[in-house]
Amino acid sequence: MNEITFPKTRTAIRKQRWRRDAVEIAAIFTAVAAADLVANVVVHGHDGPVLLVVSAAALLATALFHSWWAHRHPHGPPSPDTPAPPGPAEAAGEAGGPLEEYEPSVLWRVRTTVEDSTGSLAKVCTALASLRVNIVSLQTHPLPSGTVDEFLVRAPRSLTRAELTSALAAAGGHDIWTDEADAHELVDVPAHVLALATRTALDASELPVALRQLFGRSTIRQYPDKGRSTPAGVDGHVMRLPVPGGDLIELSRPHLPFTPTEFARAQALVELDSLLGPRVPQVAARLPQPAGEDDLTVRRAVPEDKAQALAMHRRCSPDALRKRYHGPVRDADRYLDHLLDPRHGQTLAVETADGRIVALAHLMWDDEGAEVALLVEDDWQRRGLGVDLLRRMAASALEAGVKTVYAVTTSSNTGLISTMRRLSAPLDYQVEDGTLVITAHLAEAADQLPAAWPGRA
Repeated sequence: MNEITFPKTRTAIRKQRWRRDAVEIAAIFTAVAAADLVANVVVHGHDGPVLLVVSAAALLATALFHSWWAHRHPHGPPSPDTPAPPGPAEAAGEAGGPLEEYEPSVLWRVRTTVEDSTGSLAKVCTALASLRVNIVSLQTHPLPSGTVDEFLVRAPRSLTRAELTSALAAAGGHDIWTDEADAHELVDVPAHVLALATRTALDASELPVALRQLFGRSTIRQYPDKGRSTPAGVDGHVMRLPVPGGDLIELSRPHLPFTPTEFARAQALVELDSLLGPRVPQVAARLPQPAGEDDLTVRRAVPEDKAQALAMHRRCSPDALRKRYHGPVRDADRYLDHLLDPRHGQTLAVETADGRIVALAHLMWDDEGAEVALLVEDDWQRRGLGVDLLRRMAASALEAGVKTVYAVTTSSNTGLISTMRRLSAPLDYQVEDGTLVITAHLAEAADQLPAAWPGRA
């Protein structure tokens, strides 16, 4: 039979409180009496001071003994049911702290193709979590027969590429690609695309650079008059984009195929470029000249400068034109339409107070670098114009994320060789069939290069 317990009545509760109060009052009276007895012994007794000293020594000895015992026996053996304390990684996970506070970490960019089915992404995320890999960002690229998931992850430095790939494959991923990333890739993708679109809208020459920054390490080539006959689209590792004027931009990325989502982003940038038409930012700077001479102006050149550029060609010596265009002098004029088109790169012009152009410099995007070229009218050489133009082009390349520029010339062009050395950047020299290619590594001289256009908003 089960025992039934009734709740206590108010009378019973009142009796319990009265008993407790009586016990507390009795304890207080006893403590007061004991304190009075000790005080009388200490104050009026002959052995009062001795009693105080003995009590202090006893308390000190007890404290020392307790400290020694705690040091000798810090813990008893844990019971079988006692859980183990969490390690650094588990503690970081429970507290929400980053893994790198406890273990060195690296950034990886990971791409894998999974089936377009429920739970496929969850399996991949679970596999990454089992390796203590933190997912920083995620993009999905739908395909007709699956989905490409692209991650930016932070992983322990001890985790190898093979271990990461094996875990993704075990979770159902295939066509797996991994590459180490850096902190510059910790950006929001929509914000990054909008920033590139803004740069393209301000300057037509930024389109190839924007495409390279959008898709990472890739080769970009522009073919004249091929856009009318070659359809746009993606063919595995190659993307083709017709641009205004009939040219074709071809991007190739051997290490990673393009996806339809990436093609849509690239096509949106090209359509924006087509809608806005040719455009060149209105920037200019003064180049001081010796006393008694008018200052020169350096600015971005536009297609309307062709007449003045042709007039400068007429004033240049055949040797100056030959060193600049590496071919017959009679062919020099036909390059100007291409060079002055902002979609093919940036061209700088130096003009006098009366509007005559006396120097031209060209920055042309090419694969992962950029080609630079200079032409200074003979009467204006050895005045520092080439050095100023080259530094501005190098600064523009760095601002666009291009870390190397190169110049194609001959070993007899000592003026250009000397100008390249004035960049204060490490140089590589390559000679082949009488042609000299000088490559400057700008990243190692970034702190020595001024801004291309100081004060530009």
